[in-house]
Amino acid sequence: MDANNSDAFYKKLKDQLADTSVWPAKYMYKFIVPSLPEKVDKISKIFDGLGAIIENKVSSKGTYTSISIRVTMSSPEAVIDKYKEVGEIEGVISL
Repeated sequence: MDANNSDAFYKKLKDQLADTSVWPAKYMYKFIVPSLPEKVDKISKIFDGLGAIIENKVSSKGTYTSISIRVTMSSPEAVIDKYKEVGEIEGVISL
């Protein structure tokens, strides 16, 4: 995603989150990542100290891992900041 599309996407997401939730609020992140321990660990570390509940599920062929993270976030901006942090990890797909 190029910078302009990324900015527009995050602006729209921020507006939707602000309109649909009272903050702080529980939020669920979902990511798909190649099943490499270092990539899965990097994502988990991004949410360290937040009281997140993290569930990993490896695909039937073992190629990919689905990561679901439930955590209370303080604001729409905090949600987006985490998406951006995770987005810097190569090969991650945010759902």
